[in-house]
Amino acid sequence: MGKTVSMLQLRQALEASWDSKTAYLGASRDGNPALGSCYPTSRVVQYYFPKTEIVEGKIQTNAREEKHFWNILVEDGFEYHIDLSWQQFPSGSYVMSWKIRDRKTLGDGEATIRRVSLLLERVRQFLEK
Repeated sequence: MGKTVSMLQLRQALEASWDSKTAYLGASRDGNPALGSCYPTSRVVQYYFPKTEIVEGKIQTNAREEKHFWNILVEDGFEYHIDLSWQQFPSGSYVMSWKIRDRKTLGDGEATIRRVSLLLERVRQFLEK
């Protein structure tokens, strides 16, 4: 992995790296680069911060219920939720429910693996600058 990366540096790299190619089903909306990139983002966070786990949750937005992924770090009995792609949701959205995914049984398909690999490579390149 190389040098140590802070969460702030990782956030900046992710924000510079998202687009429709890292998004689920090529989602794209002007002014919302995080849209659809939550799962690859959670995998990249887990790569740089291996003690984190991936969370799968249901989010209620103004319009509908959506699936979302983020990370959690459990230390000393405390849960620290780390969500670097939350800004894709409109103001007033909230978490309805969530569970920690078993990292051994994520079952990523080919398209997901490509999106995760692309985002990780872009983040690496950004951090090397």
